[in-house]
Amino acid sequence: MIPENLRYILPSLPPVADERIAIHHVTREFFREVEFRDDRRRYCQWYRQTARQHQRELEAMRGDINLFGWFCQRRGKFE
Repeated sequence: MIPENLRYILPSLPPVADERIAIHHVTREFFREVEFRDDRRRYCQWYRQTARQHQRELEAMRGDINLFGWFCQRRGKFE
């Protein structure tokens, strides 16, 4: 049987005839939640690293010469 103070944390269980099935169900749901949280943590970590890398690349690009803009300005002067 599930303790009364944990009932609000756990999802409602389908009616079961055997308590072992209920325990298995709760255990499985727990590990699914752990896996979901680990996947989300890894995704958020990857996202932050990728965002930092893109910011560094953007700053490096801002220091580069804008060849496209330079060619567009030249074309406008001679038309």
